[in-house]
Amino acid sequence: MMTAGTTGRAACLIGWPAAHSRSPLIHHYWLRVHGITGGYSIEAIPPEGFAEFVMHLSTHGFVGANVTIPHKERALQLTEPDERARAVGAANTLYYDGAILRSTNTDVEGFIGNLDAVAPGWDRIGDALVLGAGGSSRAVVFGLIERGIKRIHLVNRTMERAQVLADQFGPTVMPAAWNTLGDVLPRTGLLVNTTSLGMNGQPPLDIELPLLSRDAVVADLVYVPLETPLLAAARARGLRTADGLGMLLHQAVRGFELWFGERPVVTQDLRALVEADLRIPHPAT
Repeated sequence: MMTAGTTGRAACLIGWPAAHSRSPLIHHYWLRVHGITGGYSIEAIPPEGFAEFVMHLSTHGFVGANVTIPHKERALQLTEPDERARAVGAANTLYYDGAILRSTNTDVEGFIGNLDAVAPGWDRIGDALVLGAGGSSRAVVFGLIERGIKRIHLVNRTMERAQVLADQFGPTVMPAAWNTLGDVLPRTGLLVNTTSLGMNGQPPLDIELPLLSRDAVVADLVYVPLETPLLAAARARGLRTADGLGMLLHQAVRGFELWFGERPVVTQDLRALVEADLRIPHPAT
């Protein structure tokens, strides 16, 4: 952490609440690895104070910031967003380009980067199946389209929400009802859970994994618990998997590079550090 008298660049996480974010752990690890004098702090800013804080981010001593709930949509309006942030409808990373405060959404590359790391060649699939139609789903769908996936089946409890994403992203995205999963799973090469099902305190995701081919990859954006029931079942069948912690680590890479000028690498040592922290009970987790 930066202390009085310390010089260097500093970034922060802006959220409400944000006390138990693992982002400081990740960025301080990389600062140590690269020998950079700097810091990364948590700024708990309520919605009514967010605009003032962001519009004066540099005078608060920061070269950039991560943004988490409930501020991601508002951040889009207060900055100059790139194509990814606009497509996802939310910004999670802010940075200065001269005097201009720009924004992007690194959840897209976090998701794709994690898949590339743990399941090389995953993108040779024909069909992907995405469960859920919230903000995380938008990032996943955008990333899959960018990678060239031709058919993305989007399944949500409420068909109307799935249709909204299909209307936005075009014919590549095909909305489907939850009760049609049995028809879609056999031709699915990548299954992605973007819902909260399987998270601590939530019901498990009830899905017929035996219908997936042996070559399929299963991804879950949930990282508490580290191994969700979905991932445990997939691994028991010998399927390749990508977990939410991997996405969390990979989404942090570009923000660090934008703020501190070095592109960090997600390593097993970093993952072990964050895994150990996740095993410590936190009231807000």
